Amino acid sequence: MSEKVLVKSEQNEKTGSLLLGTGLAFAALIVFPAVATRMGLGSSLTGAMRIALMKASSRATGNSDGGVDAASNFSCH
Repeated sequence: MSEKVLVKSEQNEKTGSLLLGTGLAFAALIVFPAVATRMGLGSSLTGAMRIALMKASSRATGNSDGGVDAASNFSCH
């Protein structure tokens, strides 16, 4: 019986991590650039913030290298 509870707890943790990572990725790709453009932020600052959000998204989903590869290979084009 305790194995079922442990498995359910792990599934809930993975689901929460996935939702957080998806939310951060959505913010990095859609929400933040729109807000930055509206506020008049420069493209270099916007790009740096997008990379930071993508790294956070990668870490939240449990990437073992801390999101370094995922964010450094990310391209907005």
